[in-house]
Amino acid sequence: MNFTDVGIVLDARAHGETHAVVDVFTQSHGRWAGLVYGGQGKRMRPLLQAGNEVTLEWKGRGEDSLGHFSLEMSHARAGEAMGERLSLAALSAACAVALATLPEREAHARAYTAMAVLLANLDDIEVWPALMARWELGLLAELGFGLTLDRCAATGARENLVYVSPRSACAVSAEAGEPYKDKLLPLPAFLRGASSEASPKEAIDALATTGHFIETRILHLSDKQLPEARMRIVELLKGRL
Repeated sequence: MNFTDVGIVLDARAHGETHAVVDVFTQSHGRWAGLVYGGQGKRMRPLLQAGNEVTLEWKGRGEDSLGHFSLEMSHARAGEAMGERLSLAALSAACAVALATLPEREAHARAYTAMAVLLANLDDIEVWPALMARWELGLLAELGFGLTLDRCAATGARENLVYVSPRSACAVSAEAGEPYKDKLLPLPAFLRGASSEASPKEAIDALATTGHFIETRILHLSDKQLPEARMRIVELLKGRL
């Protein structure tokens, strides 16, 4: 069995003395792992940095085998992000979330496309924090844990929705949520499509909300916490604000 595809490198770990096992989020085949011969060598290490976009061929004896990759660089995203601390942190955070949440060998083309858009905009600090929150919101929906953000869980109202219930994952209006606001999560207008722009604070609030549901709806199933790289990016953004 074999296939060709394009993908985003998520992680590479040593295998034996010279090789590496690499996880790639592919466009048409989902998150896929494979052996890269010589993956620990000087020639291959730069290519296997998380966030790089690659063209690939996977070959294996069957669907259940580890198989091996042949990879070629198509866009050196990791190298581009090296010069900017926040961009590199965002790249690491996105790759860590994808690695932790995506099931193996299950295609999620929309999540792939959205992630590629996010990575393509990491040079613009005014844009990518909101893009990351939107990507995570879409990722939750892709994996069957979508939030209901178009009406109030308590009253059914469709106006003035400013909170999200951490239990029901549904929007809550300002009026209905006022007595419980300290226990509710923020719902910035851009996250529910009511605005096309997001302030830095709104983007941080949105990331707090999507991060909560990624951890409690997806990662808890395998007894995992939100990746450290993902937690760190919010702290860095708060520091900048």
